[in-house]
Amino acid sequence: MRQNYLTKVMTLLCFLFPFSLSAQWSSNITLANDYLFNGISQTDNKAALQAGITGSLDNGFYFGGWSSNVELANQADVELDAYIGYSHSLKNSISIDLGISQYTYHGKNNSDMLNYAELYLKWNFKNTDLNFWYSWDYFGTGARHYIVMLNHTFKISDDLSLLIGVDKSTSLDSNKWQWQANDKDYVHGQIAGIFSYQKLDFSLSIQVTDLDTLGETKLLFTVSKQFNW
Repeated sequence: MRQNYLTKVMTLLCFLFPFSLSAQWSSNITLANDYLFNGISQTDNKAALQAGITGSLDNGFYFGGWSSNVELANQADVELDAYIGYSHSLKNSISIDLGISQYTYHGKNNSDMLNYAELYLKWNFKNTDLNFWYSWDYFGTGARHYIVMLNHTFKISDDLSLLIGVDKSTSLDSNKWQWQANDKDYVHGQIAGIFSYQKLDFSLSIQVTDLDTLGETKLLFTVSKQFNW
């Protein structure tokens, strides 16, 4: 199974290589006190080091990858993701972004059993984002799953903003995947202050969910650096 996956990755890289020569590149690196995935820790409440890279083309297409350390019940130590998508600005300050992501997990013998793909569609109107994600094999369980998210950012100054967001994660096959017993869905909310200083981006947020056994209320702190070339 792993060899088949690596073959697919190499085929994709060969396909993207001609486009990468004309792409505009950006990358980022982030240090966080936790890796929260819709309010649920992926690092057993420990710190995370994350990095990503994106190549953008003039026609609106983009592709890239992202990585983080994880600690998923002795199932994986590293998450490596790849994505490809298309973004386009419409009239009246509306933009649309759609694509597909492939999540992969590594570090243990059966880590690749968690691998799954996810489609996404994102709408932006000025400072408001409405995003959707859908997977037909969530975390390799065969369960159909979707997430809907609504965020709004209040700009206080050029360097300071406040983000308020809420999202809902729902399993469409609760016999294959549930976040906790008898719960096929849950709601996650956040309030985050975002501040830029000396070309670094800082974020401090409070993260809450309505789950009983997972996703306890947490303070999340991140510092990140963006590179463009």
